[in-house]
Amino acid sequence: MSRGSLSGAGIGLRLPHVQQILAADETSIPWLEVLVDNWLVEGGLNKHMLEAIAERYPLVLHSVGLSLGGPNPIDLGYLRQVKTLKQQTGALWYSEHASFSGNASLKVPDLLPLPYTQEAVEHLSRRIMQVQDFMGERILLENVSTYVSCQFNEMTEGEFIAAVAQEADCYLLLDINNAFVTSKNLNQDMQAFMEVIPVERVKQIHLAGFHDKGDYLLDAHNHPVDERVWQAFKTFIALNGHIPSMIEWDSDLPSLERLLAERSLAAEILDAALVTEPELSNRGGKRCA
Repeated sequence: MSRGSLSGAGIGLRLPHVQQILAADETSIPWLEVLVDNWLVEGGLNKHMLEAIAERYPLVLHSVGLSLGGPNPIDLGYLRQVKTLKQQTGALWYSEHASFSGNASLKVPDLLPLPYTQEAVEHLSRRIMQVQDFMGERILLENVSTYVSCQFNEMTEGEFIAAVAQEADCYLLLDINNAFVTSKNLNQDMQAFMEVIPVERVKQIHLAGFHDKGDYLLDAHNHPVDERVWQAFKTFIALNGHIPSMIEWDSDLPSLERLLAERSLAAEILDAALVTEPELSNRGGKRCA
């Protein structure tokens, strides 16, 4: 299963950093992730800057606005904008979340988890296939951070994500920070989640920082990656080989230099995996194609 031409550790493209990235004669950034909801504006300075970025860097698209698991019909107008942006930037793929954001009468500014039931597997899979038909390609599905669990769950989150990926024949975006936040908030075994994820479908990894609120962790993307998340990432990469990975930082945005320092830590782990991948293959470890 090909990951396209993407490799190494990237960062999320954020508007305050664009001019500095464009002004640099050279940069260590191998690729960038674009949060499409920040750029769905016709014309204007932002779109011109994004076009300039696309000429210099490989891009992937990520969004939070589709409510992929929701009860309302898929918003084809929104999806058409995403497809147009993908074509204009030459982005390699598009990712969304295994979540919903309300119903016909209520819209919430959050990514709400679905119940982990067979009915939800079928519902989400049908909608993913509809999106994939519209886009003309497979999309990536991301696990979300959660704060409550459904009393009607019939399976674990990992089993749910694996079942949807199989049913919809989609790829996965594994967010290791989200997995850690969920495990701590719900007192679950993060390792059990990681072991169930079908690694052959994982095309990208997210790393981010959370805000420790005392009695729960908030997936705020406003801190450096926690050491325990780094360790989980290092273990996963050592077992499964190189997977394109990136740093998400959305709130309390640091300087580009600070963000790139965080990116370098991920790059070191990925580089080490490239060195050891022949050994991994020889001992029969799992690897993504």
